[in-house]
Amino acid sequence: MYKLGKSLLASSAICGAMLFVNAAAFAGETPATSETTPDAQAENLSQDQVMSQVTSVSQLSDVQVSDWAFQALQSLVERYGCIAGYPNGTYRGNRALTRYEFAAGLNACLDRVNELIATGTADLTTKEDLTTLQKLQEEFSAELATLRGRVDALEARTAELEANQFSTTTKLQGQVVAVVSDVLSSDKVNGAEITDKNTTLGARARLEFVSSFTGQDTLFTRIQTNNILSPDINTREGNLFFAGADGTNDAFIDALYYAFPLGKATQVKLIANAGAADDLTSTVNLFDGDGAFGALSTFGTRNPIYNQISGAGVGVTQYFSRNLSLSLGYLAAPGVANNPAPRNGLFDGGYGALAQLTVKPSDRISLGLTYINSYKQPLLTGSNAATTDITSEAFSSNSYGVEASVGISDKFVLGGWAGYTNSRVLTGNRGDVDIWNYAVTLGFPDLGKKGNLAGIIVGMEPKVTSSNVSGLSEDEDTSYHVEAFYQYKVSDNITITPGLIWLTAPDHKDNNDSVVIGALRTTFSF
Repeated sequence: MYKLGKSLLASSAICGAMLFVNAAAFAGETPATSETTPDAQAENLSQDQVMSQVTSVSQLSDVQVSDWAFQALQSLVERYGCIAGYPNGTYRGNRALTRYEFAAGLNACLDRVNELIATGTADLTTKEDLTTLQKLQEEFSAELATLRGRVDALEARTAELEANQFSTTTKLQGQVVAVVSDVLSSDKVNGAEITDKNTTLGARARLEFVSSFTGQDTLFTRIQTNNILSPDINTREGNLFFAGADGTNDAFIDALYYAFPLGKATQVKLIANAGAADDLTSTVNLFDGDGAFGALSTFGTRNPIYNQISGAGVGVTQYFSRNLSLSLGYLAAPGVANNPAPRNGLFDGGYGALAQLTVKPSDRISLGLTYINSYKQPLLTGSNAATTDITSEAFSSNSYGVEASVGISDKFVLGGWAGYTNSRVLTGNRGDVDIWNYAVTLGFPDLGKKGNLAGIIVGMEPKVTSSNVSGLSEDEDTSYHVEAFYQYKVSDNITITPGLIWLTAPDHKDNNDSVVIGALRTTFSF
């Protein structure tokens, strides 16, 4: 590295600025007009812009003998040693520079000449060289003084940030989701009055610690409290994805995992608690914002077959190329993995195992082919027959899904999925149940403003289409789930999402009143 004087030596950012000078001014480039301040220049320099001194032009891989500035570069390297290159051995001689950067480089060369004089090697310099450099130094004295002041201020700010940072290895982030919801229409479903027709306000708060020890691994810890409840409409159709389990304000560790690379193309994730399908693979849905963004309902967030896998376990994703990956995962059901009692534990209780091939032919097109094998893991949304009745018995399921997302344009994304589940009752009234679901999604990114998202979801929530299990009947009719929302970005930290969920024949029964659920979600992120 060069010497820039005592006040400049402390700043590696100035070394980056000197590199720009060498890359443009000393190679004969015309400085580009720029309104960028030296403060911004220094702050924007990245690690790959740190220079290393060169002793021969041959060390610069992108400088050729045929280049018009070759002789000038060779002279500066051999006579004065005030030329530097990037760590990867390039010089990048066509880059533009500001007057501040030129002033820094000029001062560096003058300091180098003064050093040669002081060490008795003045014969390498000429009187004309000194005169020219001194005139240039005088010309740029104001810029040099300004630059020194900017660097001093930047160093002070950096020191303050280092002294007050949360952790050198951990990033602290958080999120609060506040929801106002109500049943806007309907009186009876399945012969019972809908009693939850009061407007409610609930909130889900998350505090997350994201740590990295090698720069490539991630230790993720999330603490959560959630008192949001879905409206009780006597069926599990239309439930809200961000709702909690019991409506209490208890805080607990909601998620804990460690992810790390195994080679260049394999990612491993060890999950200790609250793992889900989206921790193992892509759900291939623009509206999957984990409840904080995107769809409001559980059904609209992702293909319902994904909800059969949750808990603690391991996931592995193998990337064959940037367009093709295979994800494998195994999660023991919540509350089971740490229980040593019979029919519990990591491998002897309820579980979900996933395999998914994800194909991305282009940046705008994604396709997922999914298989899930599970034991005692019900679907979380759909008719009572599909989600509740079957859970009275021990059962195993095989589910198959296809998910797709196609960006027709920057402003329109077409997506959807289809899912089939075959559940076999293993005790009591043995038999098989077939359950189907499907959806089509329409997404409108940046509608009205950059960062906004409008969405429409039309589909059929899980429905029992055939059953030979005694006491578990097929669903009589077909209910359609129609959902619309508009996610408005107020700022980088606040979004507001009003939305409606319409169930045309709740619980797949035409004699039930249609239900409209309204929700207003506000998400605060930091």
